[in-house]
Amino acid sequence: MDAEKSKEFYSRLKLQLVENTDWPADYLYKFIVLTDEVKIKQIEVIFDNTGAVIESKKSKKGKYTSLSVTVHLEGPDAVIEKYKQVSTVEGVISL
Repeated sequence: MDAEKSKEFYSRLKLQLVENTDWPADYLYKFIVLTDEVKIKQIEVIFDNTGAVIESKKSKKGKYTSLSVTVHLEGPDAVIEKYKQVSTVEGVISL
């Protein structure tokens, strides 16, 4: 995603989070990544020491792993910060 599209995406997301959620709140992230223990661990480390509950499930053929991360956050900026951190993991898809 180029910088301008990324900026627009995060601006829209922040607006939606402000309008639709009473903060602080639990937030559910969903990610899909190739089944690679290194990449999965990179995502887990991003949420270390946050009290996050992380559930993982492999696809039928085992090629991909979906990660559901539920974490209590203070506001929209904290949500966006985690998305940006996870986006540094190669090949991750954020849903």
